[in-house]
Amino acid sequence: MLEIHQFPYGDDNYGVLLHCHNSGETAMVDAGDADAGEQALARTGWPLSQIWITHHHGDHTMGLAALKAAHNAHVIGPATGGKPVAGVDQQVDESAHFAFASREVRVLTTPGHTLDMTNFYLPSEKLVFTGDTLFAMGCGRLFEGDAPMMWASLNKLMALPDDTTIYCSHEYTVGNATFALSVDPNNQTLIDRAQQVTDLRIAGESTVPTIMSLEKATNPFLRAGDPGIRSILEMPNDSDAEVFAEIRRRKDNF
Repeated sequence: MLEIHQFPYGDDNYGVLLHCHNSGETAMVDAGDADAGEQALARTGWPLSQIWITHHHGDHTMGLAALKAAHNAHVIGPATGGKPVAGVDQQVDESAHFAFASREVRVLTTPGHTLDMTNFYLPSEKLVFTGDTLFAMGCGRLFEGDAPMMWASLNKLMALPDDTTIYCSHEYTVGNATFALSVDPNNQTLIDRAQQVTDLRIAGESTVPTIMSLEKATNPFLRAGDPGIRSILEMPNDSDAEVFAEIRRRKDNF
């Protein structure tokens, strides 16, 4: 089993270290802050061997050059999109999976937030790193893609097993829960979860990771087919993609 160490940086970002005790290999998911990354490596004592980049935004890449140079790490990042990430050694898309510590890492291209958004799925570990595609009770803003594109990307993630653990890149959960209740107010599972995440944050605890089954039950962006949400939105006969687009529009203006 792989060991995982999640660490915060910036206002609300998370980085993750993934370590195999047997091989000694360590991967870092995103590299937005070199100092925070170095502190996490020092705290764990793990040697950095790979860096996986989900997309080109600075809060995911600003520490890449320093971390790569300091550790001679192999950098894996998006092959798609119009803004190549400087320092990437191996560009990957869904036709080019790779290995980490003798485990398959499947590449999922999930455009919407950006055109180059790339997620990393380890089926043997039931583990996915979703970057800014899927958050706990939320999804990424559509900076470069459009709603149909993002809906297709979210469906790709929803096809993963329900017991898949999800690491996302931001601590947005309390705000996401507040919005979720505005479009899904009668969902008791959501009501209970909203209180739980509020309690976690008051205690200074992270609300990430999450799990796919819980997201399907409480994340409105994955629940476009739900009759209760459709009733609130007055969209009983619209397509799931159209309902998703309206939920995203409302979140943008919430």
